[in-house]
Amino acid sequence: MKIDFAVVCDYAVIDQYGKLSVMGIFHHIWVSQFPSVHPRLHLVIRLKGARTEIGEHKVNIKLVDEEGIEIITGDGTVSLSEPPAGVLEVEAGAVLVFDVPFEKAGRYEFQIEVDSDVRSVVPITVSLGPGKQPSDFANPH
Repeated sequence: MKIDFAVVCDYAVIDQYGKLSVMGIFHHIWVSQFPSVHPRLHLVIRLKGARTEIGEHKVNIKLVDEEGIEIITGDGTVSLSEPPAGVLEVEAGAVLVFDVPFEKAGRYEFQIEVDSDVRSVVPITVSLGPGKQPSDFANPH
């Protein structure tokens, strides 16, 4: 079992046939102040495996800051279904949507575990928007 790709983006959807559409992939977030919340962040994961890996697989997602402090955590399962005859690889996609709180600027990362092994890390950096300084918000006008 491997993660084919994992990204954060503005929007993603999986249609009724399993086709994954992803829009607005990014790795950096600009905010106007801290603390801040980034609404509707989409984390997209596509898993691939061999036919022998058909079935349920436990997935655990954590967003941690630079010090390893968990900001968000969640878990669930992904099911790899029997592929058509002759197809040797199976795949499944997942789209998770979060409203993500950020208390401070810095580097964050989504850690993605499948069956209790870290399989992918998706980094995000967060900072004040261009021209903004922390002191700009100390005494609002």
